[in-house]
Amino acid sequence: MKQLVLAAAAAIVMGTAAYADTIKVGVVGPFSGPFALQGKNFKAGIDAYMATNGAKIGDNTVEVIYRDLPAADPAKSKALAQELVVKEKVQYLAGFYFTPDAMAVTPILKQANTPLVIMNAATSAIVTKSPLVVRTSFTLWQTSMPIAKVAFDKGIKKVISVVSDYGPGVDAENAFKAGFEKQGGEIVEAIRMPLATNDFSPIMQRIKDSGAEGVFAFLPSGPPTLGFVKSYSENGLKAAGIQLFATGDLTQESDLPALGDAALGILTTYHYAVSHDSPENKAFVAAAGKALGNPAELTFPAVGAYDGMHVIYKMIEATGGKQDAEKAVEAVKGLSWMSPRGPVSIDPESRHITENIYLREVAKDADGKYINKEIQTFEKQGDPGLAATK
Repeated sequence: MKQLVLAAAAAIVMGTAAYADTIKVGVVGPFSGPFALQGKNFKAGIDAYMATNGAKIGDNTVEVIYRDLPAADPAKSKALAQELVVKEKVQYLAGFYFTPDAMAVTPILKQANTPLVIMNAATSAIVTKSPLVVRTSFTLWQTSMPIAKVAFDKGIKKVISVVSDYGPGVDAENAFKAGFEKQGGEIVEAIRMPLATNDFSPIMQRIKDSGAEGVFAFLPSGPPTLGFVKSYSENGLKAAGIQLFATGDLTQESDLPALGDAALGILTTYHYAVSHDSPENKAFVAAAGKALGNPAELTFPAVGAYDGMHVIYKMIEATGGKQDAEKAVEAVKGLSWMSPRGPVSIDPESRHITENIYLREVAKDADGKYINKEIQTFEKQGDPGLAATK
């Protein structure tokens, strides 16, 4: 009998040891090329979370494997995801800066038995493409509708819309239009620019000629947004009193020193500002800034990645380290926590993040540093774009 008990105990120990494993997370993002800063912020957010919470969950060790996708390339995105699943045997996929790249991966998730945690890509429809997608970033509907009300409340009745011509841009255009026309405003013209546009002077002339009192703009953060805001000022639109309203993509903190005083007063709505005043954010900024090496480069993809790792850790806890995508996703439906951006939760039906959206004004702090100063809060915003995709 004693031998049987000892054998059973040994089997339990061996069984426990068998479950102690390395849980691999595959992250796809732009780690080189023109959008490399965004990929660098993905990594900074992930590093900050793991530095704060450790790399072990129970007996399991978390390992992150990165793949570089410098620009939107759906075919390459799918190939990288397949490589991560088949060759590297990752249990979780995450990252994805551009919507087309995230969309390309959704068809493989079920067969791969792998959840996808979106850390940036911001088109509403992504979560509808697979029940294994969870988002910890934002959507353009979520960030664009509040600024429409802000514009109208400031007495602006005629606006021209200018967006990059891809999924998030179309969402931003439709969201602002829906919100602005609901208030009683008029969209006098809607311009969609090729994603690769870098000369904005002709666009600025069209804005001037439109007779609009304000312009609503969306472009993906990076060189395009820096160029657009500079062109807005240099072509005299700001001096002419044509007000710029945008999502926070246009005034990411890392660009503000280059924009200088020309950016002062620009109003944006967004889910996160580096200057957000909370103990959670102060701790996050310190950890992510350390991970970056240059705190001045900290910008919004870092918080999407930080919270994305929080969700993945909860998934690993719920599955005991086993690969079970459905159970992992089910476990985080309704999950709520205090993020560096404020209170957030995962909507149990859409698997999209519910969060505060903040109205911010580009200003200088007491030290003369350019910041996105939060001046109003739109609390507990879901994604109004999901209804529009049905």
